[in-house]
Amino acid sequence: MKTVALNAFPRTLKRRKGSKVVRSQGRIPASIYGKSIQPGNLELDAVELDTVIHAGHSEVILADLTVKGETATRLVLVQEVQHHALTGEMLHVDLHEVQPDEKVSIRVPVESTGEPAGVKNGGGTLEHVLLKLRVRALPKDLPEQIVVDVSGLEVGRSLHIGEITPPPNVEILGTKTVSVFTCAAPTKEEEVAPVAGEAAKQPEMLKEKKGDEAAPAAAGKADEKKPAEKKK
Repeated sequence: MKTVALNAFPRTLKRRKGSKVVRSQGRIPASIYGKSIQPGNLELDAVELDTVIHAGHSEVILADLTVKGETATRLVLVQEVQHHALTGEMLHVDLHEVQPDEKVSIRVPVESTGEPAGVKNGGGTLEHVLLKLRVRALPKDLPEQIVVDVSGLEVGRSLHIGEITPPPNVEILGTKTVSVFTCAAPTKEEEVAPVAGEAAKQPEMLKEKKGDEAAPAAAGKADEKKPAEKKK
């Protein structure tokens, strides 16, 4: 994996209030830790960090970190970047300092290449079951991602962790029988039985009963037809 240049500054303001002040000055609070160092606090330039993150082709970033006031650079992995849930603003960064001869474990994306035989000939669907793989290697050998050829995958078959060939000098960790890709069988649409009779498709109309309602009216008409009684 190629390294990128990253600059940092010692951080004196700590805790939540201090972090707000740091961010207001255009910097991002960072924590640095490692096997052979004491944990510490730094500040990173927000614009530079954003450029480094978006310029990379992977979620994993290996950087040569220059801390102001120090003569030697540090080799670090940008381990985690925390963002605000609503605004997306960067809030905090975790840096993992590693040694060039120290094997480290990270999670890298796994992608597919090729069209599965089960999709091409059997109408199946490729399902991406496991999105990341945990790998172990020296920093210089860490892959940005692992690409797997799935063209030989038939319908109903899965490709497992143990069947993936790792890049040179890289070890893939995890249970060997866990599925990474699966070629699922095509789904059958349920047939809907036709409804007998066209009338069945229409809602039943309720007939208005007029027997009781018509009686008073009919009685009224009958009274109208009776001749008027003569006055005696």
